Amino acid sequence: MGADAVLVERYLEHVRVEKRLAQRTVELYALDLQRLSDNAVQAGVGLLAVQNTHIRRWVAQMHGAGRSGRGIALILSGWRGFYVWLGRQGLVTSNPVLDVRAPKSPKPLPKALGVDDAVQLASYQDGEADPWLEARDAAMVELLYGCGLRVGELVGLDAVASTAARGWIDLQAGEAHVLGKGSKRRSVPVGSKALQALQHWLDVRGEVATALAQPALFTGRHGTRLTAQAIWQRLRQRSLRAGLATPVHPHMLRHSFASHVLQSSSDLRAVQELLGHSDISTTQIYTHVLDEKLRELVETHHPLAKATKNGD
Repeated sequence: MGADAVLVERYLEHVRVEKRLAQRTVELYALDLQRLSDNAVQAGVGLLAVQNTHIRRWVAQMHGAGRSGRGIALILSGWRGFYVWLGRQGLVTSNPVLDVRAPKSPKPLPKALGVDDAVQLASYQDGEADPWLEARDAAMVELLYGCGLRVGELVGLDAVASTAARGWIDLQAGEAHVLGKGSKRRSVPVGSKALQALQHWLDVRGEVATALAQPALFTGRHGTRLTAQAIWQRLRQRSLRAGLATPVHPHMLRHSFASHVLQSSSDLRAVQELLGHSDISTTQIYTHVLDEKLRELVETHHPLAKATKNGD
């Protein structure tokens, strides 16, 4: 057994016996250190001679090979611990992994419904449901998809404007006034279909007497303001009853609103204002969603793509 292999074995024994790590964790450490040893052999250096530049090069190679930022971070953590132990043994004077960080993983693209699915959900009417609940839930869907509201903004809406209200709907002006992230207020236009749904909800809302004593626009049967969790559950149930293959959550409707408006208008600044993003770079992620949709459209409908799939 070579000198480097002996060092690795000693370290694994240390974490197994002295640190009492789980066997599975020790096995993962062993795999990470085998990767480190293989890299060192290919670079022609011993483990004690590994430098910061070597570690950075190996991180770049792993990233280029498609390993995720999270996966690289876990490997670096194992390597870092190994060199900390070597330092305590007096075998190295510095830790070559100390200031090396894994590449940031790209943010996942927000999930958005297709236009047909979004319209199907917004148009859905449950004839067997309690009319009071049906009117409320239909109005909530219209505001989430028709205005791109966050679920917290929807929860904060009151039935009438007041100095204490976090948000409210001005039916006459066709605007939703909401309190967004960072306590920033903004106004969002409300479409005619959403206004109709809201008016219908307000007409029946008072049928439950307890609702009249509650300033919240959206309440439960007992007159208490709906929570974000309750809205998540109602929307999930409604989307499945509407026949959608994927359960829908409130933020998915916000993403759908942004994607569909951008798809129709290409006005990134307007979408930024509607969503209440302080930084346009946050809004720009929806351009990637649009790019993915266009790519999917080409791959699905272009004659050459069809020919390739058919093996022609």
